[in-house]
Amino acid sequence: PCLMQLCSPVTEKTGKVLGEFCRCYKEQYGVALFNSVRYEIEGNGGPQAQLLHRKVPLEDHVIYSGNLFQYIEENKKWRNRFCVVPHNYGLILYENKLAYDRDLPPRVLVNSAGYKILTSVDRYLELVNSSLPGVTPKSGHSPILKCPTDFPLILWHPYARHYYFCVMTGKEQEKWRAVFQDCVRHCNNGISEDSKVEAPAFTDAVRMYRQSKEQYGTWDMLCGNEIQVLSNLVMEELLPELRTTIGPRLKGKAQERQRTWIQISDAVYRIVYEQTKAQYDAAMAKCEQERPQMESTIRTDMDQIITSKEHLASKIRAFVLPKAEVCVRNHVQPYISSILEALMTPTSQGFAEVREVFFKEVTDMNMNIVNEGGLEKLVEYMEKLSHLAFHPVKMQSCYEKMDQLKLEGLQQRFDVSSTSVFKQRAQIHMRQQMDDAMYTFETLLHQELGKLQGKDDLCKSIQRILERVLKKYDYDSSTVRKKFFREALLQITIPFLLKKLAPTCKGELAKFQELIFEDFASFILVENTYEEVVLQSVMKDIMQAVKEAAVQRKHNLYRDSMVMHNSDPNLHLLGEGIPIDWGEEYSGQPEAEPAADKRRRAKQVVSVIQDDEGVLPYEVGTEALLQPSSPELQEPEEPDPGAPPSSPDGVEEIRKALAKENLGDGVEAEERLTNGASVQHTSLASPKPRADVPSEARVPHATPASPAPGAEIPSPSAGTACHQPSDKETGEEVAPRGSECSPPQPTGTTESSEGLQTEF
Repeated sequence: PCLMQLCSPVTEKTGKVLGEFCRCYKEQYGVALFNSVRYEIEGNGGPQAQLLHRKVPLEDHVIYSGNLFQYIEENKKWRNRFCVVPHNYGLILYENKLAYDRDLPPRVLVNSAGYKILTSVDRYLELVNSSLPGVTPKSGHSPILKCPTDFPLILWHPYARHYYFCVMTGKEQEKWRAVFQDCVRHCNNGISEDSKVEAPAFTDAVRMYRQSKEQYGTWDMLCGNEIQVLSNLVMEELLPELRTTIGPRLKGKAQERQRTWIQISDAVYRIVYEQTKAQYDAAMAKCEQERPQMESTIRTDMDQIITSKEHLASKIRAFVLPKAEVCVRNHVQPYISSILEALMTPTSQGFAEVREVFFKEVTDMNMNIVNEGGLEKLVEYMEKLSHLAFHPVKMQSCYEKMDQLKLEGLQQRFDVSSTSVFKQRAQIHMRQQMDDAMYTFETLLHQELGKLQGKDDLCKSIQRILERVLKKYDYDSSTVRKKFFREALLQITIPFLLKKLAPTCKGELAKFQELIFEDFASFILVENTYEEVVLQSVMKDIMQAVKEAAVQRKHNLYRDSMVMHNSDPNLHLLGEGIPIDWGEEYSGQPEAEPAADKRRRAKQVVSVIQDDEGVLPYEVGTEALLQPSSPELQEPEEPDPGAPPSSPDGVEEIRKALAKENLGDGVEAEERLTNGASVQHTSLASPKPRADVPSEARVPHATPASPAPGAEIPSPSAGTACHQPSDKETGEEVAPRGSECSPPQPTGTTESSEGLQTEF
């Protein structure tokens, strides 16, 4: 089907959904603004954090970079790609390492919000088969995707384009999987919590809109930034309609119909995204324009607004509370302790693992400093340990604890579609607590360095500071977990209560509207006040359950009565200083480094993969970028519609290479794997730097127990200029389908033989 036939209904549906949403958003904006100003005036902060918080965690760093194979759908070939994961967690794919070194435009920019990372082709095929009911390839027929190795990495999205990668070893697969999962985790959390008005207004508007459609409970696709979330909201309603109208009209074999459907879904998603961005930006601009006048009214009439809201709440409470309390007593209260226990066990284990990893890494560093030398070794280790929280592989043992989270029967009872929302939230807290602990440790250690005399003093000081930081971590992690448990319990029970009470309460709410003064109608909503009353009906039971759980020592929670006050009164002043750069401060270079050189010398959090079995066949030489005959630079042949999805050449080339026992000696095999591009042979035993990772991004593997003796961070060559993407460069690949009604393309795109790449 031509996209032109889809443009009109897609545009109409998108406009309708966004019209309703923007009305909800405007209402919630006034309420959120009032709550923000009231909080600012009254203040009601919780316990003060004992650990310091780093303002810019990954400045001048990349998470990881390396080579892998990508399947290119347009020409049905597997190609080498050099992938860089910068500080903003976008996936950026370059033609090869040399293209990255030369600051050439990337081939693909992927924002991984909403994606699932799959390491099984069979699991991927299950999801594809379920996306288009009634279309399943017969056994024995070629599936939609063939992977040439046993180590695939597939990025699957319910609406957007899928991305297919593979690597050569299980070790690589595990490392890339951890890196990709960190990207998804970070990008899913795309709505900034620093915004005290826009963020709550947006999330409440999404919730109110979905509840108006009788959709209660958690929502898996509340992922990414505001535009992505709204696009998912539209697609949730639009896609079933398209599947019903378009599905029966798809022609060809089952695999071709599946592939066509994925392309249609992706194209529609992009049309929706562009229209959503325009309408949401316009709604935001209008609210921002009205904000000064609204804020002035709030500050002037704060007391009257609060009085009016309390009067409204008392009337709604008298009507709703008796019904809500019965519902809580019969349907919620008996299950609170079970839900809490299911949440607490894996979460507490995860935070305990964070503590253990932190303790082990610092202790190993201290032992190695005793054995190898003083300040010089300390600087080398601290450069690596400083960003331990952002090392996906080292943090994986912490994150994996949340995989045990199972709500079982409770999940169906309370209409929780998935536990992934709670898993990812807990994992983000773990990463934040690890970084806070490490930042506090390095700040205290940095302060002590000038007072120390010799190696023995240094080691004793490290041990003493470690013990101080662990005490602070125990207190802060207890506070964070208790807050997480309360929020999770509310997130599970409140939608359930609202759904139960809706038949008897929701229809009667309109009569309370007359109790709100017209001047205050922008700041007080009946629906929000009703939900606050429902929340109050269950909040006492939740608080009591968490309080009782804190008494159980197995969860390592502090009681609410345990409060640490100003244990280090000057510590937070230290955190306001200039960020510590161990390499620069103790390198002996008196002159400040130019900004351009500093950007090129971006350090890498995750070390390169060292495979003892031989050289991995990814390295691409200088000639690859310049060689006219290279298939990477040639225009692709028109794909045969009847051809299998994976070219026999691409699959067989890699399979033959895998059959070689010694990849390092098989020059011909390496040439096939790199599609004719010349290969730079690098011996892993050689002290020379690896060719698959830029020198300015390379850092020795952060394992303090066995450091590389005399390891140094190589300085970049004068001509090297690595591409450091901005925060905007985390978009997805756009591959136009040749339709006249394809969405307009933003500026700043780069054209390649695989289609037009742009940013989302």
